[in-house]
Formats: sequence, structure tokens, C-alpha cells
Amino acid sequence: MTATPITGPVTDPEADAAVRADDRGHVFHSWSAQALIDPLPVAGGAGATFWDYAGNSYLDFSSQLVNLNLGHQHPDLVAAIQEQAGRLATIQPSMANATRGELARLISEIAPDGFSKVFFTNGGADANENAVRMARLVTGKRKVLAMYRSYHGNTSTAITLTGDPRRWANEPADASVVHFFGPYDYRSPFHSDSPEQETERALAHLEQTIILEGASTIGAIIIESVVGTNGVLIPPPGYLPGVRELCDRYGIVYIADEVMVGFGRLGTWWGFESFDLTPDLITFAKGINSGYVPLGGVVISDRIGAHFDTVSFPGGLTYSGHPLACAPGIATFEVFRRDGILERVRDLGERVVAPRLARFAETHPSVGEVRGLGLFWAIELVRDRETREPLVPFNASGADAAPMAAFAAACKKSGLWPFTHFNRVHVAPPLVISEDDLVRGLDVIDRALEVTDAEVRA
Repeated sequence: MTATPITGPVTDPEADAAVRADDRGHVFHSWSAQALIDPLPVAGGAGATFWDYAGNSYLDFSSQLVNLNLGHQHPDLVAAIQEQAGRLATIQPSMANATRGELARLISEIAPDGFSKVFFTNGGADANENAVRMARLVTGKRKVLAMYRSYHGNTSTAITLTGDPRRWANEPADASVVHFFGPYDYRSPFHSDSPEQETERALAHLEQTIILEGASTIGAIIIESVVGTNGVLIPPPGYLPGVRELCDRYGIVYIADEVMVGFGRLGTWWGFESFDLTPDLITFAKGINSGYVPLGGVVISDRIGAHFDTVSFPGGLTYSGHPLACAPGIATFEVFRRDGILERVRDLGERVVAPRLARFAETHPSVGEVRGLGLFWAIELVRDRETREPLVPFNASGADAAPMAAFAAACKKSGLWPFTHFNRVHVAPPLVISEDDLVRGLDVIDRALEVTDAEVRA
């Protein structure tokens, strides 16, 4: 049976009821208590907008899960999948394939010098799993250091690397992971007075962790170049180069987790480009093809790759480098270059988002800080600007999280689907969003912040 494409908002109560019934009856949802959720039935989408079966449209200010960089139903990506399906729908990873090979070449060409090979995975979690495996095999050391404020995926090692509360219920998993505090200017764990001091003290803390855990036992450090779900935390000046220097000094592999910020989110191909360093391994997913077909991978430095020239790499996936996933990846490169995506992301971030969020911080008493780059920003909400008490507690749920739920409801009522996490609002629309829609979405957030301001004044 061929589904009929829906090209705009519709009102179809029967379809809505059918989708809800199938979902509630048979779909087991991630990160959820199944009886306590009510997923929105989505009928279609185009560009930066998606819609339901009740005729409601929503500006997608989360790019779904910060993966839909080129928006819903981009015609070039859809056409690439269709063309590939007509030519060769699938082929096993041990065989050479033109589409897979071309995408690997394109990725290596935007990587730093000395990165020639790409190992494809099905997504970001298994990209991080395999990067860690490579680091352990090359160094002969098993421990991996990761930040507390981080998310690296839901597979065994990846969820252990994760620092946020999603890790807790999954422990123990990989006992060779050690967490450390990364820099966070606004809520400094080091009681710093400046970004420079935050860098100095965060690096001193990391070095002490390395020394006390034993550098001879540590194979890798994995860091999100900009911490994503856990705060859009921009590393202070010198921090990431300082981590690079520590890795060099102690013989540790540096893994840059670029799953969320890679492929244009910050206005650069890679997030680490903004911070003057070169890692040893780069993991990616999400933006490589906007999630149209699951795809991730590891970009491997020649130094790491050389280890496996005559030693077999003990890992693989049935769908590694799947042609239907690689085809829209190639199209992504074409769209980025033809349409100047990186340039427009930098322009919109600097000219539209940054000044508007700065005004939010001036005019809304519930806004403690705003921070970000490109089209990736966070608005941190507080009850008291002086004490910086969060609007809702860390990992709040139920009644404790009610103020954030009320904010989200106000956004949705005005036609915007927000990204909220704990006491923060993240601004992460598709990179192809029009300036008018971007401004309209920021207007919605501006009005919805009156809900959180009321909490502060209460």
C-alpha cells in the first residue's frame, strides 16, 4: 500500500484516532512511563514546520531531537533516497559501494588534515561505543573519562559515559568509566570569578582526576564539543585546547562527540573548529543526513587508523554505511554548499538570535543567562537572579516541573514546539528556517516567558 503524502495541515479526526490507538496500544516509547504519556500524532511536515491531524501547525524549534538540520521533507534529501532505492536499496558493509565511499570521502575532506577513514554506524550512541573501543585497543588502556553534564547515548558504554540522570537507572554497565566536572561559567563547580579562571580551575581538576585515576589506566577522554542537552555549555577560552594538551601529555585519546553540534549547528562543519583544537577521533550522527535514515560514524585520525592496518578491528554492524542513509548524506553536502548553510547559520545566530535573547535577559526576571552559538542556544530560567536558584530543581518531574510544563504549553498553544530540559529552554530550529519564522518563534518564546516571570513574582 502506498501512503498519500500530506502536503499541509489537515483536519482528520478518524486518522488522529487511528494513529493514537495504534500508538497507545502497541508502541513502547523511550525514556517514558508508558501509561503517563500522550504522544502527539504527527501528520506531516515541511521545512521548519510540522502539523498534526487536528489542523495545528508547529514551528519546530527543537529540530525534533536536534537532528533535523535541513528540515522536514527537504526535496533534495528525499530525491536522493528515492534515487538510491531505485538503483541499489542495500548492500552489506564488507563490499565496496559507490554511495558509501563517496560520503566517506566527503566527510574526510571536511575533517582536519590527517583524517582519512570513516567507520559508519547506525547512530550516535554506537558511534561513541566504537570510538571508545578503538581508543582502548590502540592504547591498551580501558578507563574513559567523561563529564557529569553530558549525554553520549543509550547503549551500554555510551549510557555509562553519559553524566546526566538517564545514566542512573542503567548502572552498573561499564565499570571503567570515570566522570569529572567540566566548566560551567554560570554555575561554576570551581567557584570561579571569570571564564579564564574557570578554564584554569577546570583543567586543574581534570589533571588531578587523571593523576588520581592513573594515567597508565586511561585510554580516552570523550567530550561534547559544546555540551548539548545538558545545557548548551560553551567551553570557556582555552579549555578544549587545554584538554588536548593533557591528552598529549598523558597518552590519552581525545574523542570529540560531535553528534549534536556537527554538520552546521554552530555555523561550522564541526563544533570543535570554534575552539582551536584537533581531536583524535570524531563521532557524528544527526545532522549528517538530518536523520532521514539512521546514520552515524567515527572519523578516524591516521594515527589511530594505522593501528588497524594489519590488526583486525573487532566490531561491525549489519547496516553500517547503508546506501539509503548515505545517499541523503551526500545530498546534505550539496545543499550546504549550494545554499550557503554555514554562512546563514552564523548570520542568523549573530544578527537575529543573540541580540534578541540578550533582550530577554534584560526584560524577563526569570531569565538568568542566555548562551550559544549559531542556531544552538540556551535560556536558563531562575527564580532569583541574585542566588541563581533554578526555576525548577535538577531532574524535576511532576509537580516540581510544573512551571516548565506551563511554559511549554504556552509555546505550543501559540504554534511553537519548544525544547525544554530541566530549567532551560533550548533554541535549536532547523538550519533552513526562514528569518521570518525564526523571528516569529522568538516572539512566541518572548510571550511564553511571561508565564515563568509570574512564577518569579509570585
